[in-house]
Amino acid sequence: MQSLAGPGVLADCPVRLTTEILSDKWAALAIFALSRQPRRHGELVVLIGGVSRKVLTQTLRRLQEYGLVERHAESTRHVDYRLTDLGQTLVEHIEALNIWASEHGMAVGSFQESELS
Repeated sequence: MQSLAGPGVLADCPVRLTTEILSDKWAALAIFALSRQPRRHGELVVLIGGVSRKVLTQTLRRLQEYGLVERHAESTRHVDYRLTDLGQTLVEHIEALNIWASEHGMAVGSFQESELS
């Protein structure tokens, strides 16, 4: 049986695409924020918290390039963002990560504190 850690295995691994998409600090949060309904840019800034308007714009553009988010402009003053059907397929997985963080976040924090002392 061939080892999974052999040469070239990770080069073709689908997790690379997932990592590329979600490596942006704000991508998963933007997807999660759009999971229930379309939102305007300003709403997303407030809902996500801690993200600048410029960085959020860059994140949303990247997600658009992957086909995960759509930008809808009814006029120059009313623009909203929404998940595409493809983007919606990520929501349950991001929710699973949220559950994991809720269940194990304190353990991670405790480990980090013990390593520092």
